[in-house]
Amino acid sequence: MSDSEANHPSGAGDPPGTGGLPGLDLDRLAGHLRLHGLARGPLTAEMIVGGKSNLTYVVRDGDATFVVRRPPLGHVLATAHDMGREFRVMSALQDTPVPVPRTFHLCQDPEVVGAPFYVMEHVEGGQPPVTSDLAHRLVDVLAALHSISPESVGLGDFGRPAGFIERQVSRWKRQLDASRSRDIPGIDDLFARLSQSIPESGEPAIVHGDFKFGNTLVSGGEVKAVLDWEMSTLGDPLTDLALFLLYADFNQLDNDAAGEPLDTADLAARYAQASGRDISRLGWYVGLACFKLAVIAEGIHFRFTQGLTVGDGFAEVGEQVAPLVARGLMEV
Repeated sequence: MSDSEANHPSGAGDPPGTGGLPGLDLDRLAGHLRLHGLARGPLTAEMIVGGKSNLTYVVRDGDATFVVRRPPLGHVLATAHDMGREFRVMSALQDTPVPVPRTFHLCQDPEVVGAPFYVMEHVEGGQPPVTSDLAHRLVDVLAALHSISPESVGLGDFGRPAGFIERQVSRWKRQLDASRSRDIPGIDDLFARLSQSIPESGEPAIVHGDFKFGNTLVSGGEVKAVLDWEMSTLGDPLTDLALFLLYADFNQLDNDAAGEPLDTADLAARYAQASGRDISRLGWYVGLACFKLAVIAEGIHFRFTQGLTVGDGFAEVGEQVAPLVARGLMEV
C-alpha cells in the first residue's frame, strides 16, 4: 500500500492501447522508441499486475526486453505520479550501493501513450518468501540509501527536508479529513499525540517513501533492485525505517511480505548500527507510519463504498484501520 493509492480512482481514464493493453499504444510507442534508438522491430508487451499505483509493462522488440512505466489511468494528482521524479532518482542512484534498474529514456510528452512515461532496464527477479536473512539484506540496503549524500549524486534540491515530518503529520490529517465517512475510535487522539511530540530530525537523507518487500526484486537471495520511487524525496530517513518495520509486522498490508515472523527490534538495531543514526524516538515514527497507513486504508475504504475503486482486496482494506490506530497509540 502506498500513499499514491489514496489519490486516484481506478478504472477510468485513458482508452485502451493497441493490443488491448490499457494505457499503452504499442504502435505509437514503437515509433517513438525507434526515433530514440531504443527499439527496432514491432513490440509486444504485457502488464505487470498486482500494483495499485503506476502502471508497469514488460515490453519486447524481439531482441531486447525493457520496462515501461506510466501513471495510472484516470489519475487525479500529477504530483503523486511524477514520472520525472522516479526517473531522476533512479538515474542518480546508478552505480551506488543501492540496486536500481538502469534508466534509458524519459518522455514527458503525453501525446505518445496518453501520459508521460519512462523506459528502464528489465531486472530478473521476484519476491520469494520473506526470511530473516532477506530482511537483514533489505535493512542494509536502506541504511546504504540513507548514507548517500544527496549532493554527491545530484539530488541536493530533490526535496525540502526542513519541516519534513511536521508536514507529514499535517498532510495525513488533511487526507483523513477529506475521506471521513465513519467514526474511527482513537484516530484523532493518535494525531494529537503525534503533533504534540514531534521529534527533532537528524541529518536529512534520500527517502524512498514506501520501502517494503513488495517494492524490491530478489534473485538468489540477493536484492537485485529497489522499485517504485514515486514518493521519494529528501527528508527524515527514520520515516522509511518505521514504515518498513510496520509492514514487517502487518504483512497483510504488503502482499509480497508473506513468510516467517520477523524480529523487528533486531532489524531496527541492525539499521542503527549500519547507519550510525539515533533511533531512540523510533516509536514516534512507527506511530506516524500507523497513522499514515490508517489514513490511506480509510481513503481506499471510502472510495470502495462509493463504487469508485474496484479490484481484488479492496473490500477488506477498511478492516485494517482499527488495528493500525491501536498500534499507533501504543507507540506514541
